[in-house]
Amino acid sequence: MSGDERRGRDDRAQDARRDARGRQRGEARAQGRAGRTTAAPASRARAGDAARGAAYDTLRAVEGSDAYANLVLPPLLRERRIAGRDAGFATELAYGTLRLQGRYDAVLAQASSRPLDQVDRPVLDVLRLGAHQLLGMRVAPHAAVSETVGLARERVGAGAAQFVNAVLRRVAEHPLEVWLTRIADAADPGGEDAVARLAVVESHPAWVVRAMRESLVGSGRSADELGALLAADNLAPRVTLVARPGLVSVDDVAEQTGAQPAGLAPTALVMSGGDPGDVPAVRAGLAGVQDEGSQLVTLALVAAPVAGADERWLDLCAGPGGKAALLGALAAQRGARLVANEVQPHRVRLVEQALRAVPSDAVEEVRTGDGRRVGQQEPASYDRVLVDAPCTGLGALRRRPESRWRRTPADLATLSALQRELLASAIAAVRPGGVVAYVTCSPHLAETQLVVLDAVRAAARAGTAVEVLDAAPVVAQVAPAWEPVAGRQDVQLWPHVHGTDAMHLTLLRRV
Repeated sequence: MSGDERRGRDDRAQDARRDARGRQRGEARAQGRAGRTTAAPASRARAGDAARGAAYDTLRAVEGSDAYANLVLPPLLRERRIAGRDAGFATELAYGTLRLQGRYDAVLAQASSRPLDQVDRPVLDVLRLGAHQLLGMRVAPHAAVSETVGLARERVGAGAAQFVNAVLRRVAEHPLEVWLTRIADAADPGGEDAVARLAVVESHPAWVVRAMRESLVGSGRSADELGALLAADNLAPRVTLVARPGLVSVDDVAEQTGAQPAGLAPTALVMSGGDPGDVPAVRAGLAGVQDEGSQLVTLALVAAPVAGADERWLDLCAGPGGKAALLGALAAQRGARLVANEVQPHRVRLVEQALRAVPSDAVEEVRTGDGRRVGQQEPASYDRVLVDAPCTGLGALRRRPESRWRRTPADLATLSALQRELLASAIAAVRPGGVVAYVTCSPHLAETQLVVLDAVRAAARAGTAVEVLDAAPVVAQVAPAWEPVAGRQDVQLWPHVHGTDAMHLTLLRRV
């Protein structure tokens, strides 16, 4: 047997072994020799680097165990001692890939020779990471392809790595602008379905796009803002700190961090870099990481006028504790006491940790309990009640990038029923003359305006009169830069307008 024949036999045997182990060598060959790297064998990446590996493991945890990226990635970075620029790279790679997954899947579908539903999920995650480096980050194309192929070789095998190499080289043939036109035209060939185009280009499920448009219009804004809103959802949020009043000053936090005032909430500062966990005030619980919109709605509850005593406050759904800590600090200044209620025991511990720096005489109790029962158990017992209701989280898609792919319209029925029960409990728990703040991190009308409308009507049927307060002047009192929307008594924040999560606030007074 000649040397060439022996080599051919060995190659065929190696191919057979790879196929038996589930490799995709045959698919890679189907892509053609043109897709192979031109780098010399000695210079090809043999394994993905640590930052890319952490991003990949985060995507796999999100896919495989319904984990949240913001809870998975930080511990991975600490365990693997990935810090500084590498940690920033891993964070943007993981979160950006999750946010723009719909866009990248549409691109990959055109670049791949096989349908994406026939690509193994681990391989698809590698491809998504590569697509984000090529189209969403400032990574040189040759580095994006080479390093991602190295990651594929390490995590999913040599045959799959060749497939990844071929697909990503096709992605690299065109800039983002060309791909956006291609995938938009594929989604809407007739040019008549604006929702379909926005859904694929801005990487949101179509039902979310429709809901956001309805929410804009229902909140007194223009439907023309829809594209800007969806684009804002795809931007990494600012790291915003809260300086808890009476515990630390805004100036002290600014001196420790170099952060600048955020612009709306007087307690909010924006960091330009660094790890907030390294800030002394944050480590001590005097300050914390909290979206400016979350701060603003909490401050508004405390600023709303109440008739009579102002001594006992309730956070009905207190976990994980950011709003409770701000309320506790404000209660200490007012001589009031806070009860923080949370139904999940593990979240109760987070609330306790968040409140650790608040003076003990301002915290009456941190307890585990079903918020739906508080109104029956303690009727007319509180002067101020915060209902930060569980919701779809459509207002925080920047921070929870995987949420847009997990939520479905079916979730609304379950959540809105829970929201109605919680708000009814809060109305029963507040005393006449007291104020309830109904808050959601979702602008969806089914979770905001409709819940409030139903709760007010249900209270009236039960003999309890409730009036909806004009929240706009209350928010303007707290944040002079706030610009109210004409004709609206509630307040709806937007990431593309205010730079915050899309928090909703309605203020109610029990008559």
